[in-house]
Formats: sequence, structure tokens, C-alpha cells
Amino acid sequence: MREGQRGVTMVVVLILLTVMLLGGMALARMTEVGTLAAGNAAFREGAMQVSEVGINTAFEAMKALTDENTDSGNWYRATQLAQDANGVPTFDFDTAPAVTVGAYTVSYVVDRVCTGAMPVTEPLRQCLLKQIPQIESASNRERPDPPTARQFRITVRVTGPKDTLTWVQALATKG
Repeated sequence: MREGQRGVTMVVVLILLTVMLLGGMALARMTEVGTLAAGNAAFREGAMQVSEVGINTAFEAMKALTDENTDSGNWYRATQLAQDANGVPTFDFDTAPAVTVGAYTVSYVVDRVCTGAMPVTEPLRQCLLKQIPQIESASNRERPDPPTARQFRITVRVTGPKDTLTWVQALATKG
């Protein structure tokens, strides 16, 4: 009777070891996926932070712009660019000015939020103008912005490690 039970214990132990090995491999895989997801989130957050460099660079270039009615270089368009379904301008960002920040590349384009031919003949109808009341610091009274406070759309594309691609847009006022 004893001779018939010799191999059964070995088979049960091998089955249990196989189940434990598969469970350990599944746990290791879940941990790896969690680490990859955390890394991707960190790259995406880094790209969002780096996009501020592009917005600030584009804003400074926009402030220095002398002729708003003429396209300038490969970064400024006097009229609003066409855009895709996501609101991103259909523009070749590979030809736009770029700034390198660490492992990220920041490209930007500025377009004046105007429609129609240049020069603008009726800015109040053809262009987006900022007319939100502002508080005067000395008298603590509200005063509207001048009607010449023109709006510009800054679009920034950030590319980074692991094919990170982030788009950021901001409206800027020049008046």
C-alpha cells in the first residue's frame, strides 16, 4: 500500500509550485505595468510644465512684433489659422521655431484671432478684442480695455521622451 503513494506527493507539490510561479509572474507583470503608467504620467506632466517656456517665448516675440497685419517668419500669422476638430491649427510645427528644454522640444506658432483679408478694415467685427472691465489700482474703479486690445492665440507643441506629445493653447492680449 505504501508503494502506491510515493509519486502522488511529488505531483501535488509540482502543481502547487507551478501555481505559485504563475501567481508571482502575474504580480511582477502588474507591478511593471504600474511603473510604466507612472512614468508616462510623469513625462506628460513634465511636458505640461515645459510648455510654459513656449508660451512665454511666443508672448515675448508677439510683444516685439511691429507689424501685426503681415505674416512674420514661420511663427506668426496675421489671420486665424485653420484648425482641426481638436482646435489645433493645421500648421507644420516642424518648421516653427523650437526651444530645447532638457529632453523636450517646444515649438510654437502665434496667430491673430482675425478673419478676412489684411489689413483689417473693421477690427470690432473681424477680430477678437478683449473688452473685459479692468480695475484701476489708484481709484479702485472699473475701466474697459481700449478697443485696440487685440487677441492672439498662442499654440505650443511639446515633444519629449517616449513619444510624448502635448498641445497647449493660450490667448494673449496686446494693446
